[in-house]
Amino acid sequence: MSRIPYLKHDELDEQGRALWDVITSTRGDGVITAEGGLAGPFNPWLHAPEAGTRLADLGATLRFKTSVDRRLLELAIITVGAHWQAEFEWWAHSRMARQHGVADEIVDAIGRGDPPPLTADDERAVYNAARQLVTTGRLDDAAYSAAAGVLGEQGIVEIVSLVGYYTLVSFTLNAFEVPLPPGVEPAFSAGR
Repeated sequence: MSRIPYLKHDELDEQGRALWDVITSTRGDGVITAEGGLAGPFNPWLHAPEAGTRLADLGATLRFKTSVDRRLLELAIITVGAHWQAEFEWWAHSRMARQHGVADEIVDAIGRGDPPPLTADDERAVYNAARQLVTTGRLDDAAYSAAAGVLGEQGIVEIVSLVGYYTLVSFTLNAFEVPLPPGVEPAFSAGR
């Protein structure tokens, strides 16, 4: 049960309905729960629609309008989600990571908190950058150079921004105890 009540489309003011429409137009009707609310971080954002609108726009930009290959974006997102043990984020994006070409053994290792068996230079660079950012808030020279080498200047700005954005998403999911869809088992045990 979420700590914050689920809002339905007909309960929203004009700004809230506009946000709902943006979220469902960019992410599909799959974000609508069986009870008629929005899943994931989107329901909390409906409670603060001005901020939520900007956050939804930023998320759509970072996922769908960057220079970075979607496989690498999803690798960074699951690295963030696993670090913060954000169950909903992990559930949603571990599936997307697999769909976009991240190998099962890499996804599984990240989910367990183990070093993933990365062989591709681009995956290693993105994982190391994302991991350093969530654990230290910084990039050492080696991680920065490797990420910039495979992504370029635009790409490294986009990855750093993506990691920050999904950290915010993780905090939203965890703070409001956003539940997993019915029947989905949690991936993380408390205190891992």
